[in-house]
Amino acid sequence: MVDKGVWMLATLVAIPAGGMDWRTRRIPNWLTVPALLVGVVANSVVGGWAGAKSSLLGAGLGLAVLLPFVLLHSLGAGDWKLVGALGAFLGFERLIVVLFAAILVAGVMAVILVVWKRRVRQTIGNLWHLLAAFFTFHLPASELSLDNPQALKVPFGVAVAIAVVLYTVRQAWWGVS
Repeated sequence: MVDKGVWMLATLVAIPAGGMDWRTRRIPNWLTVPALLVGVVANSVVGGWAGAKSSLLGAGLGLAVLLPFVLLHSLGAGDWKLVGALGAFLGFERLIVVLFAAILVAGVMAVILVVWKRRVRQTIGNLWHLLAAFFTFHLPASELSLDNPQALKVPFGVAVAIAVVLYTVRQAWWGVS
């Protein structure tokens, strides 16, 4: 079980990471790598072996779940390392909740961006191509990756930061797990 004080430290990592991702579309290693180590050590000190296990499972979950998206160039490596680091603070169970919330926030951000940039028709076509690639076991076309400079990009680190803050506020005010 992850201690409340330790998982609340995740906000101290998530907020600056989200800010950097918003401004530069980068989340630096100097933030994510030490954060992962601090999360594991803090949970180990507070919770002993059980804390270490939860922390490592959380980090492993975040890294394992998002790795395919990084390999397909649909998610940046900084976002991937951020989620791994936050998993080290939050542990397995809390990270699942935060990831679902982050995906929902990123989805809302994406819809707003697509509508704002007036690219609804193009986006629907891109989704069709992604689904076709998925069901035929092919990689999607290169224009559907982060490598395409014309692609609309949602800063996932911002969505993750919002999800962590919302989770922390919910816990602090209502004490609900």
